[in-house]
Amino acid sequence: MAELIKGSLVASHLRHQVRKDVAALRAGGVEPCLAVCLVGDDPASQIYVQRKQQACAVVGIKSVRVDLPAGVAQAELDQLICRWNANPAIHGILVQLPLPAQIDRFAVLDGIDPGKDVDGTGSVNMGGLIHGSARFWPCTPAAIIELFKYHGVATCGKHVVIVNRSIVVGLPLAALLVQDHEFGNATVTLCHEHTREIERICRGSDIVVVAVGKPEQFTLRGSMVKRGAVVVDVGITRNGRRLTGDVAFDEVAAKASLITPVPGGVGPCTIAMLLKNTVQAARPVGPHPLLSPSPNPGGRRRSGVVRSVAGPVNPAAASP
Repeated sequence: MAELIKGSLVASHLRHQVRKDVAALRAGGVEPCLAVCLVGDDPASQIYVQRKQQACAVVGIKSVRVDLPAGVAQAELDQLICRWNANPAIHGILVQLPLPAQIDRFAVLDGIDPGKDVDGTGSVNMGGLIHGSARFWPCTPAAIIELFKYHGVATCGKHVVIVNRSIVVGLPLAALLVQDHEFGNATVTLCHEHTREIERICRGSDIVVVAVGKPEQFTLRGSMVKRGAVVVDVGITRNGRRLTGDVAFDEVAAKASLITPVPGGVGPCTIAMLLKNTVQAARPVGPHPLLSPSPNPGGRRRSGVVRSVAGPVNPAAASP
């Protein structure tokens, strides 16, 4: 029977460190602040934003929230982000996804100052992630790396299959796992709805990460994993009062060596990484602190720093 990957416990350790970091920043006159925007009245998004605000309060991070109607114009949302970019008292900015159809999601994400993009999904931080110079990693991939770190999951030389290719999970996680650093050097296969023989591909992997969120379309069964595999379930679906993931838990746990539960696995760590990124945003600019390359005497590594490339700020919109 697989050992549980204790996401809630890891998140608790992360929050404890964040709380100490926040206290140190406050002692130096800096009050870390996260600004969150919720567009529309999607019940799930409301719950997610509420949990993030509660998590901020627990560790001493100030949070600012603005709710906009579902029919909001792109220009109004852009102006809000512009004001937050210009406000030095706001260190992190998060726009809760998904957004209504009339809103250009990528324009919104790229409108956030890269130094405040604590979700790590803007083009500058995503590009910096490829170069190894991103200030922030997207929160879910960062959470998975933290879980591997805590449980001593070695990735070097391992075959990792990721059933997801989104900009918030699959693509950035793959980029992190193939790079030359302590938690990388893996061989990664990205799978999606057009992947053929996905059962065989999953069965041949050492680590399987599933983030589909639609169990009626894809569920990882026990027959699809090899004995001793590490299984990370990112998907979450509400079935009445019960939350389920993308993994047939009992079947897979009987063969895996490590497995994340749902709930209590990746989710709590994802929020903890948002808090950690917010604290990082309140510090002097620099690359992500976890990204240390493995020894490479014959090579050189560029020490990049992500700087703000946000467009000009509208002075009339500079109030918080």
